[in-house]
Amino acid sequence: MFGMGITEILLIAIVAVLFLGPDKLPSTMIEIAKFFRSVKGTVNSAKATIEDEIRLSGIKESVMDYKAELENASSELTHMTDLTQIETDVKAIGNDLTLETPAPAAPKEPEAVTFVPKNKEDA
Repeated sequence: MFGMGITEILLIAIVAVLFLGPDKLPSTMIEIAKFFRSVKGTVNSAKATIEDEIRLSGIKESVMDYKAELENASSELTHMTDLTQIETDVKAIGNDLTLETPAPAAPKEPEAVTFVPKNKEDA
């Protein structure tokens, strides 16, 4: 306990009995135990508070990541639904298509089809 052996503990107990006397020793031991219990409770409370802060900072970081993703998605959605931007993009695509594809040839006039009755003599 506390890096002390049995002999050191006995020596402290003997010195305590000599200085405090047998009358005050039990109440003093109770006060020392209360003090150590109080210190242990304070240390555990501080440890729990630090762990909560660490956990909250992790949660805050993940919330900030989600917020950035939502803002990015929102800006993309705004860009996608902007009608003037869509019109500009469509015109640019139309211009690209007219530059890349050759002009279609003039349509040919359909050939005239005539039906000539066959003579029974030719058959």
